[in-house]
Amino acid sequence: MTHPTEPKVLLVVEDDEGLQRQLKWAYDGYQVICAGDRAAAIEAVRAHEPSVVTLDLGLPPDPDGTDEGFATLAEILRLKPDTKVIVATGHGARESATRAVSMGAYDFYKKPVDIDELGFIVARAFHLHGIEEENRRLESGAAANVLGSIITAAPEMMKVAKTIERVASADVSVMLLGASGTGKELLARAVHDKSGRKGKFIAINCAAIPENLLEAELFGYERGAFTGAVKSNVGKIELAQGGTLFLDEVGDIPLSLQVKLLRFLQERIIERIGGRQPIAVDTRVICATHQDLEAMTADGRFREDLYYRLAEIVVKIPSLAERSGDAVLLARHFVNRFGRELNQAVQTLSADAIDAVDAYGWPGNVRELENRIKRAVIMADGKSVTATDLDLSSKAVEEPVAINLRAAREVADRKAIRQAMSRTDNNISGAAKLLGISRPTLYDLLKQYRLTA
Repeated sequence: MTHPTEPKVLLVVEDDEGLQRQLKWAYDGYQVICAGDRAAAIEAVRAHEPSVVTLDLGLPPDPDGTDEGFATLAEILRLKPDTKVIVATGHGARESATRAVSMGAYDFYKKPVDIDELGFIVARAFHLHGIEEENRRLESGAAANVLGSIITAAPEMMKVAKTIERVASADVSVMLLGASGTGKELLARAVHDKSGRKGKFIAINCAAIPENLLEAELFGYERGAFTGAVKSNVGKIELAQGGTLFLDEVGDIPLSLQVKLLRFLQERIIERIGGRQPIAVDTRVICATHQDLEAMTADGRFREDLYYRLAEIVVKIPSLAERSGDAVLLARHFVNRFGRELNQAVQTLSADAIDAVDAYGWPGNVRELENRIKRAVIMADGKSVTATDLDLSSKAVEEPVAINLRAAREVADRKAIRQAMSRTDNNISGAAKLLGISRPTLYDLLKQYRLTA
């Protein structure tokens, strides 16, 4: 990570030592690192984390070809996807430039090198990288009520929220993939709320309704269609006219009914059971499941054509254990809510409860957390919910491995600061004491990592 007080790091990957010296002299405003082959380039990326790389595609042991250069480009972007890589191409080698950009390169320049032209491209790349890095810092530090209903401070969930914002207004089917209790219905409602559709949001849990009744629930039926049908009934699809139909646990729909659902998605027309009149329905379909639908499709338990109709946009929802810092944040929210509703004597979480919430793995995700807090608020004797009230056991959650020690330290620092701020309800003095540092040091770290106090 490059801080404002540090020089901007530029990596020049070039096997011509004379050109290396020329470029290093030309970029006196940057910290220029030079590498002559793929191994040295990758070592430099790990050690210095350059924001911008200029890359000659003709590298040893094949300086007349491009295979080694493209392999280097792929490895740089795998290690550090936000790096702006500018590739060098020979005269007329536009196909190489096109391929490089399609792989993720930022831009290209032609050889022989025009220093002024390349300098402009490099400066523009640094400017764009700085803007993107600032956005990432702001997002990673912002605890927010996103989409009107999702409470999070985790970058993992912020990314999901951004995806939902983008797809909400597009008239496409959305599939939400995630374990039970991760908030799939809340996200489906957020898509509907931001879609501009005027009709209702109609939800149906396909796993909760017996197979012989599910068709009637979805498509409705006419009077006399079967024994017990004493009057006509409008189905869920029809009720969602002009709005959104949410099919929760769509993987539990039986194959026989999948055919009829596919026909509706293709033609946007239904017929009630026992009816003969086609009914046109304009509704957006959002579905959710915790099952592996691709595996179910492969072994014939779910229709492939239906899967692709439902999965025009796929959104993967992280588990609570993968949402760094969110467990304590949500626990505080639920204590406040259930305290007002069920036991006004309860006002907060005790220190041992915060430790327990933070350490537990939450296999049941947000739903389990909500239920435990609700029960604990009811049972609590004092002003605070304790670890005993929550009946929790500890379970460690591992942090992803960074590519080097500096990146690993930043990951650890961010996590520790978020947890300390969450535990002390954003009290600077309390968080600094918990972290074992001074208040000025904590302020410096908050500023450095662009975390909100």
